[in-house]
Amino acid sequence: MWFLRALSSLLFLLVIILAIPLAFDVGGRTCGLAFSLSLASFYFGFSILQLATPDRSRFRYALIQIVKLTQWFIVPSLLIWSLGRFSVDASPENGWVERTFGGSSTKHTSVTDWLFGHNGLFESATIGSWDKLLRWSTPVFQLVEGFCSLLVIQAAGQLTRWLVNRGERSDSWMIGLLVFSASVISSSIYFLWRVVQFPEISNVDATLIGVAITCAVFLCGWGIVSGRGNPVESSLLFAYIVLCIYQIFTDYQPSSPSATEAPAAQPSPYFPPFPPIIMAPYTTLLCTLQTLPANFHTAFNIITATFSTVTPSVLISLGYRLFVLYASTRIIPAVNENGPRGLSVEPTLEDTNGANQFLAFLSWFSPSILVAVYTSLLMQHFATTFGVTPTSRGLSAWWNGTGLQGVTDGNVWKWINLAGTMGLYALELWLGKEEDIDGGHWKVD
Repeated sequence: MWFLRALSSLLFLLVIILAIPLAFDVGGRTCGLAFSLSLASFYFGFSILQLATPDRSRFRYALIQIVKLTQWFIVPSLLIWSLGRFSVDASPENGWVERTFGGSSTKHTSVTDWLFGHNGLFESATIGSWDKLLRWSTPVFQLVEGFCSLLVIQAAGQLTRWLVNRGERSDSWMIGLLVFSASVISSSIYFLWRVVQFPEISNVDATLIGVAITCAVFLCGWGIVSGRGNPVESSLLFAYIVLCIYQIFTDYQPSSPSATEAPAAQPSPYFPPFPPIIMAPYTTLLCTLQTLPANFHTAFNIITATFSTVTPSVLISLGYRLFVLYASTRIIPAVNENGPRGLSVEPTLEDTNGANQFLAFLSWFSPSILVAVYTSLLMQHFATTFGVTPTSRGLSAWWNGTGLQGVTDGNVWKWINLAGTMGLYALELWLGKEEDIDGGHWKVD
């Protein structure tokens, strides 16, 4: 049963990752917002239905199963409806930029059309409110990501302490964790070197990067030397600081076409053939794929084209945020009362702890939260990809992030998240005790 649930969740995540950027890419910004709003509203209503009906009701069970089965038809229907109603033409005088930011000149013929028609009051209020909610929620998502990341780092440190000090193969665990920490730090330094190669980094940006890395190294060293931290915590903290710096200076744009097409134009070097034991299965696989019906090739090309509309930076940010948010729903109950075994216990509304009840309540609305977080990232990506002109330069552009209209991704909030994460970790080290290294506050009995 758990395998089917995991497979269903994976398919749901895949559908969301493919459908929302497809709506933005094909239909434009308004179409993408309309589809994400309809999708979030559908799953919000579904969550309300699950919460409002009794658990042991047969009617509830039948209705929920019907909704779960029909959602695979409802989601494509909502996508087709959004593309049909809100898709814009490709003409320069009626592009999505002019329609979104230049005002609407649509003339309505009646009061009903003015209220509920195309570009009417209801449409502008709902989609416009959803747009503003996502844009102004971007700082909230950023700060929550930092807090949850710190929880994951602290939980990883406590877990490694328990593994090293439990007496069974402690030396092996210690050597393995040291190798893991060294690998994380080495990888982080490499990606930090890649980040500082960005051409958009100015002298002020380089100074801030140096200050942030210096503070991170000092905190990591302080935690290890004082005994209130460990190498795993320090390496993960340093890696997250590097990730924050990447998120600050990335533009969510795909790689330069000239950089990607140049290697393809060069002639491929000749390599000797592989041994027959390798070439035989490879040739058989190619022949099998060529005999598949054309529909499979068409579906594969559509999926590949859809994935190409989203850059790796968006997928990395989405995957990381989903991971830390989900891990926090397991870590907080474990820290409160259950100990390490609480990591395998899902929070419920029947819990006596208020924080656990709040997490359980939020977990019911996780699909809607997923849609909102993903849409906010896609708005930044497609705003830069579709070529919205910057509205500010210099210090104002640094304050506003990309400086694009309709995108609230100010670097100030990202720097606040970076400084706040290190500040909270420093406070934890200052208030912590050296004898906590034995993991005594974890219930391991």
